[in-house]
Amino acid sequence: MTNADAYKVQREPFFQPQGNEIELYAAAYAARLPVMLKGPTGCGKSRFVEYMAWKLGKPLISVACNEDMTAADLVGRYLLDANGTRWQDGPLTLAARIGAICYLDEIVEARQDSLVVIHPLTDHRRTLPLDKKGELIQAHPDFQLVISYNPGYQSLMKDLKQSTKQRFTAFQFDYPEAELEARIVMQEAAVDGEMAAKLVSLAQAGRRLKGHGLDEGISTRLIVYAATLIGQGVTPVDACKMAMVRPITDDADVIDTLDHAISAIFG
Repeated sequence: MTNADAYKVQREPFFQPQGNEIELYAAAYAARLPVMLKGPTGCGKSRFVEYMAWKLGKPLISVACNEDMTAADLVGRYLLDANGTRWQDGPLTLAARIGAICYLDEIVEARQDSLVVIHPLTDHRRTLPLDKKGELIQAHPDFQLVISYNPGYQSLMKDLKQSTKQRFTAFQFDYPEAELEARIVMQEAAVDGEMAAKLVSLAQAGRRLKGHGLDEGISTRLIVYAATLIGQGVTPVDACKMAMVRPITDDADVIDTLDHAISAIFG
């Protein structure tokens, strides 16, 4: 197995398209255009990237960005070992070398000064300078950069600069229509259609509270968690409280409102 093969997605991930996003992404990849995915948490952005990497047969290297992430965490650094020092590639450098899709998840969480390193990879240069090593990497022909973030968490302190945004093509993701979302839940958690529809109905009630006590709506991911608990023998009421209400808020009034909705739907 080559280094690139070790990062390939081995089994087809389940992904339910909402439109023509598969064809559009394939076109962007064919031109090796950078891609930005925007949408609320738990709506399927990461699953989509995983699915497309599988469909295209390309290796995938994912990075969960955080506020402590430095440029060195992305590109690499010198490490001490028994023989002195050795260079270790970071995930971005490795992806550029082997021709992987590099996925930077929740990129707005990263420090702004660490993001400058991606700029030369997102234009005609397709290069990555390793200043500490004195090396300029020409990205592999198969390399592609994909980033994602949740616009709902944007602020003056946490937003991408226009100089970064305008280097990407973009997809706007959202939670699926009710019928489609119910099919996703049925597939992911093996519950029947009636139960899936009730869980989606509860999630939609919660999403209507966004901006009125909730910062973010109930994600498709949390619906699947609730359905999974129900499959484990947990009562629907307890499963919904545990997976769809308690994780998203500490506000007693919002909890009470959602608990009443659970009672109304499940009795």
